[in-house]
Amino acid sequence: MTLLSDADIQACRIDLAAAFRWAVRHGLNEGICNHFSIDVGGDRFLVNPWGWHWSELTASSLLLADFDGKVLEGEGDIEPTAFYIHSRLHKACPQARVIMHTHMPYATALTMCEGGRIEPCEQKAIRLAQFTAYDDDYNGIALDNEEGDRMAAALGDKRILFLASHGIIVTHRSVAEAYDDLYYLERTCQVQVLARQSGLPLRKLPGQVVTRTQRQSSGDRASAPMHFASLKRVLDRDEPDYAA
Repeated sequence: MTLLSDADIQACRIDLAAAFRWAVRHGLNEGICNHFSIDVGGDRFLVNPWGWHWSELTASSLLLADFDGKVLEGEGDIEPTAFYIHSRLHKACPQARVIMHTHMPYATALTMCEGGRIEPCEQKAIRLAQFTAYDDDYNGIALDNEEGDRMAAALGDKRILFLASHGIIVTHRSVAEAYDDLYYLERTCQVQVLARQSGLPLRKLPGQVVTRTQRQSSGDRASAPMHFASLKRVLDRDEPDYAA
């Protein structure tokens, strides 16, 4: 990862703070748990400090830490599971420049189901399923490098990882792209859970239709930067302190 300039790191801080604020608005947060991070080069990453509710996080309150767990800038500590998950994924998975780990309800509900998978039976699911890996072996709380390495191996070269009986991890190249995937992943899981509650079988789409739709959506997600820019405009109006 190329070492970012101070100006670029500040832009990352602002984007990450915006993602935290919107995760609260979208109901993706859980207490003071879970964590987002971004690799800024030089074996360093930005991450939220332990003990802060996401609605109060700002650009300046985020920690800059190294892959050994030392806090280089900011006040507070890194939550232990945040360090072991994020540092190891950043180190092992080149595509995981941004990492978002949540226990968001509908996606987590699928991780609790035997054989829980994103079923490619509607557009969002078709797009995201091709980038998703599954860790079906819950192994307790991530409190050592070995568990972080195990998760990294399960993610492989995919962008999204379902953690059995735990939650999900979404990774991408930018905060905008990662948050777009995070948001639509929860919506995907929500409609799948609601469809199953009807008692009717899920619609099975022809394989060639799934393949064609995946191909149609396999390029860069052009709308992700626009989506995130619109979210930041709302925050600029309603919660401008996020960028402080």
